[in-house]
Amino acid sequence: MVIDGHTHIFPPRVIADRERIVASDGAFRDLYASPKAKLATADGLLASMDRDGVDVSVALNLSWRSADLCARTNDYIMESVARYPKRLVGFGTVDPTSSGAAREVERCARGGLRGIGEMRLDAVALASPAVADCLSAIEEHGLVLLVHTSEPVGHQYAGKGDTTPGRLYPLIARFPKLRMIAAHWGGGLPFYALMPEVQKSFGNVYFDTAASPFLYRPEVYGRVIDLVGAEHVLFGSDFPLLAPGRVLREIRSQALPPEQQRLILGGNAARLLGLTE
Repeated sequence: MVIDGHTHIFPPRVIADRERIVASDGAFRDLYASPKAKLATADGLLASMDRDGVDVSVALNLSWRSADLCARTNDYIMESVARYPKRLVGFGTVDPTSSGAAREVERCARGGLRGIGEMRLDAVALASPAVADCLSAIEEHGLVLLVHTSEPVGHQYAGKGDTTPGRLYPLIARFPKLRMIAAHWGGGLPFYALMPEVQKSFGNVYFDTAASPFLYRPEVYGRVIDLVGAEHVLFGSDFPLLAPGRVLREIRSQALPPEQQRLILGGNAARLLGLTE
């Protein structure tokens, strides 16, 4: 089973209102101010999956600043999962600095979503005392947290943000039981696994490959596997930014041992999300 652990879908109404939302929501603007930045519905995602041989995709939300947009887009993801229960797994979103975040986490869990993400826990968010309650609620309801991460060095790009390994690691250490996916190779966090205390903290942490061709040379797969183990790596494309086929071809070009490839392409995600391979 091939599971794309990192895709994004949007309600048709959000796509139609793109210009207005860009003007009103800073997080959305950071990513989608350029008209060249692609948006997709659930049906668009399914079409891409069928083209590229993906069996199941994790449909993620965004870190909206508006509670109304969080709720409306969460509703759309719930509806999409209900329409395609064998093809889609849904993640919702919340504003982690809001006093109502824990209630929305509970609503997402009751609505059949398996996680919360893609969350942007930047310096401002992490300074809020409400974040701890939000993460505790995610853990309490048995959900998975997927966090956007970025590199402290290298080129700038739309939505890069500042959730670097130095900010992410204290969060991992503070919530060791929280199952967490650090997107985009964790902003380079796996390379710190050479430090024994850091490696010990990765028991419930996974690193996805979303947008990898834009960030690292293909050798990153072998290096990260050597450091944290193939059982902590998840295939993710970041659709519609990238078609899943592009990342799948890169993974398969690495000639990984069959068991490592099986884990990365779907085995790890199936175990994490409670799916049957």
